[in-house]
Amino acid sequence: MPLPKTPALTTDCVVFDAEARVLLIRRRGHEPYAGSYALPGGFVEIGETVENACRREALEETGIKIDVLRLVGVYSDPARDPRGHTVSVAYVTILPRAVVPKAGSDAAGAEWIDDWRSVELAFDHAQILEDAEALLRVRRRD
Repeated sequence: MPLPKTPALTTDCVVFDAEARVLLIRRRGHEPYAGSYALPGGFVEIGETVENACRREALEETGIKIDVLRLVGVYSDPARDPRGHTVSVAYVTILPRAVVPKAGSDAAGAEWIDDWRSVELAFDHAQILEDAEALLRVRRRD
């Protein structure tokens, strides 16, 4: 899908369970990053809040319903998506218990990963995960 000449708006959802595993999807056979692990997320629809887009994308791609979200940050490097300039708003949540994910939408798979650093991630999702973990560490100290 070609992107418009103005930046596109997306959302990325960092979902941890009580065991500190992260929920990742496997991208379908579409470029960029076909078959790679990624955070659940996607394009924000017209008339939709970014928060609701995060919840919708997580549900569509993993079958998991998300309620409480905490802002991680805004990611706007023009080179973060090889298709064109895409700005993403990332959120984090911690589920009290792991729910079995069911891949759907444009996800070829969805699973809980113990050590996300051991897998190759699409886009700038490693940076987003690092920022989410740092945010949660600071929050625990407060």
